Amino acid sequence: MAKTDRDIPANLQPRAADYGFDLEASLRSVVALRADVPHDAFTAGTLGTERAGNGVCIPGGLVLTMGYLIMEAESIWLTTGDGWAVPGHALAVDFETGFGLVQPLGKLGVPEMQIGDSNAVQVGNAVLLAAAGGRHRTIETQVVGRQEFAGYWEYLIDDAMFTAPAHPFWGGAGLIGPDGKLLGIGSLILQQTDERGRRVDMNMVVPTALLTPILDELVQHGHVRRPPRPWLGLYAMESEDTVVVGGVTDGGPADKAGLRAGDRVVAVDGDEVTELGGLWRRVWSAGTAGARVRMSVGRDDELLHVTVHSAARSSFLRAPRLH
Repeated sequence: MAKTDRDIPANLQPRAADYGFDLEASLRSVVALRADVPHDAFTAGTLGTERAGNGVCIPGGLVLTMGYLIMEAESIWLTTGDGWAVPGHALAVDFETGFGLVQPLGKLGVPEMQIGDSNAVQVGNAVLLAAAGGRHRTIETQVVGRQEFAGYWEYLIDDAMFTAPAHPFWGGAGLIGPDGKLLGIGSLILQQTDERGRRVDMNMVVPTALLTPILDELVQHGHVRRPPRPWLGLYAMESEDTVVVGGVTDGGPADKAGLRAGDRVVAVDGDEVTELGGLWRRVWSAGTAGARVRMSVGRDDELLHVTVHSAARSSFLRAPRLH
């Protein structure tokens, strides 16, 4: 493959001789993914209508990726390292973990990567984060953290993995352990400041330990058969010891309840809220989708009490189109 300005710097690329597994074969399991979403789809405004990333072929011939890449997709194309393109179908999206599964509608002809034990990964372990394109799009990196991650879009996982140096093409990239097995899927790139005030980029990776208990249900039913969580259509962020509403989804439950950007979330169902993870846990503890969530919010110098009639997030989305 010819070198491009999108390649990983040579000093960060892995060398096959340094690994005890077939590196080239493992990297062939990572494919490029492109999804096209209708302009009137619910997520078109926030996630775009043309989405590109990666996915990893896992046992059973399915491609594991992040759900935000394929949510409401009208068409999906999977492209192997040698340029072979195959259409795909969005088989499943799991809102709790963030994972997505694609069913190839043709033969990809790439190896299937075995799923490893992400629970055994420790801070300091050396790993690979691989995007489609082989060794030139793969970075030798390190696990620099394992901790809770709360996303502003009503998302929370207890034991996310964080790696640095960061991969610039992270979405759907595969985290590969020293045995060549899949340990997680790249979700985000984050920036932090170190003790010297320098910016440090890192990737947030969703561990495969969250996939293995639900994989069979995702394959068989397209979702996990559990009651959906209450969803508010609320975007929130932390500001010191306060959680602030950053925005609301047009027509969503929070919007209908009158919440607005700039509101400070003080309490949910009478329990004080001081950080983002605590906000989502308290919302979800209200029951299942459809539950009424009582919120106390500060607006200017007033304390308002608002009841949000929650909904199932999936009820706002287009169903995947069968080919």
